[in-house]
Amino acid sequence: MTDRDVALTVAGSDSGGGAGVQADLKTMEALGVFGTSAVTSVTAQHTRGVEAVEDVSTDVIEAQISAVAEDFDVGAAKTGMLSSAAIIETVADCLAGYDFPLVVDPVMVAQSGDRLLAPEAEATLRTELLPRATLVTPNLPEAAVLAGVDVGGEREMRAAAETIADDGPDAVLVTGGHLAEDQLVDVLYSGGETRTFRKRRVDTANTHGSGCTLSSAVAAGLAGGEDLHAAVGRAEALVDRAVRYGLDVGGGAGSVHHLAGVRNDAARHDAVESVRGVVRALCDRDVSALVPEVGLNVAVATPYAVSTEEVAAVEGRLHRTVDGVAATGDVRPGASSHVARLLLAARDRDPTLGAAANVRLDDTVAAAVEERFDAVEVDRTTEPDADPTEARAGGTMAWTVERAMRGRESVPDAIYDRGAVGKEAMCRLFAGSPAELRERLSELDDAVGDGE
Repeated sequence: MTDRDVALTVAGSDSGGGAGVQADLKTMEALGVFGTSAVTSVTAQHTRGVEAVEDVSTDVIEAQISAVAEDFDVGAAKTGMLSSAAIIETVADCLAGYDFPLVVDPVMVAQSGDRLLAPEAEATLRTELLPRATLVTPNLPEAAVLAGVDVGGEREMRAAAETIADDGPDAVLVTGGHLAEDQLVDVLYSGGETRTFRKRRVDTANTHGSGCTLSSAVAAGLAGGEDLHAAVGRAEALVDRAVRYGLDVGGGAGSVHHLAGVRNDAARHDAVESVRGVVRALCDRDVSALVPEVGLNVAVATPYAVSTEEVAAVEGRLHRTVDGVAATGDVRPGASSHVARLLLAARDRDPTLGAAANVRLDDTVAAAVEERFDAVEVDRTTEPDADPTEARAGGTMAWTVERAMRGRESVPDAIYDRGAVGKEAMCRLFAGSPAELRERLSELDDAVGDGE
């Protein structure tokens, strides 16, 4: 395929590469959209702050926008850093001549706290650019300025979104990353209705560029023909993954990982083949002594997995047969719920973990894992009932990992429990790689065989 949807970013340059035009172009490319740009300001910037800012002349900004829009079939545009009233007026006038959707990211303050928009330009932003916008994406401080009210929680976010919409944009997405809550909450106001996006907060400082990434992802979706709600939903998912696997670069707050989704998709086949390799080794050894009544499963996560659909496992698990251990189905992503959710919950604590398996538990297995591995026992008789609304967060498997982590800094090699009513006793093994998991399963099989 050589035809590509095209999006335009009109924003400042971030020499640190995590935000601004650089983030926008990376994000657009990650979503399969050809990114074009008009640079409004050049910043000397790194992960710790902004050292210098030089605005591009309005004539050159206008020339850049015209050069792109007159030659490319632009499907959507976004704006980022527009540091002065004159630049905002120029951009608004230029874009008024085209009918493609526009996402406005009202960049006012850098993540480091450095001011990027002159206070006197705020009124110009509100009167000249917002009425042109398909979507405006303020964070909490920006929403407070645009709405003229304090925004300290979800209720205030909804009210602020409605107030900002009165200035003319078709829709407003208020992002709640600045809230001091365990959950991240973003509120979309469109067509008189609100939609809330909730994500688990990730304990990371590597969030530089998250706002730019979100707005450019929406623009890419609109350029590709998605409706607003679909474009926002996909952008929210992209940013969630990009923050979960943020890049620890520089001496300050590192960048989000704009290409995490692309890298993840490319690794799906490898994850499937890795599971098949472990399964072959287990079947060749005939690890019947390790197979629980519910069956044994092997799970391998893609490197940037966020859901069970991105964890490869055996459909139907491995079971004991008269001829030894055999898989009842093929390997595919999403084949496991139990082990996959457990692995994802463990990866929330240690993203370097890549594989896991469940094996039967008795006194011999418990003694073997305690002797050979870093193992923790969990009492599942106190486990809460599964909540269907928490499936994405791992449900009871997340609880199991959380309980095992009490007083610990690292995820144990093995978590085991003696079972409970309706729950078979079980041991779960974790490893950094499929090869390491295979070795641990083989070591445990040897130990159990010696014990018997």
